[in-house]
Amino acid sequence: MISKTEAKKTIIQLMQYGVIGMMNTIITMVAFYLLNTWAGVPYGAANIIGYVLGVINSFIWNRQWVFKAKSDIKRQALLFGCGFIICWLLQGGVSLLLLEGLGWKNLPVDVIPFLPMENAGQNIVMVISMVVYTIANYIYNRTVTFKQKESLS
Repeated sequence: MISKTEAKKTIIQLMQYGVIGMMNTIITMVAFYLLNTWAGVPYGAANIIGYVLGVINSFIWNRQWVFKAKSDIKRQALLFGCGFIICWLLQGGVSLLLLEGLGWKNLPVDVIPFLPMENAGQNIVMVISMVVYTIANYIYNRTVTFKQKESLS
């Protein structure tokens, strides 16, 4: 059973993790916009550079603020990068399953009555797959990348 202290710590970490995620999204989008629109960098390259900047930001803030890690930074950076790739692939798999396997790409425009939209299925799947990515990435980073050794009390 998880203690109240551990539950509170986890909730605070999840909120901090969410703040970092929002910062990463803004950094990625601004970098993409500046590179693609102002500097004329092609879509694919601008997208990759934006994501790399977001991942670097994420690593720094998660290491320092969310998980307060002190151990080997090179090892943690490698594990963080691996976690990003694993969770990104998981996100892609969930998207593929929902869009193609379950046919959500063909959802009607008015599937959400109060919010009709074009490509409704794709938008809904994007939100679901981002939630899956975020939860999986948090768990991975907490249990692998920034795992803290338990103290003997």
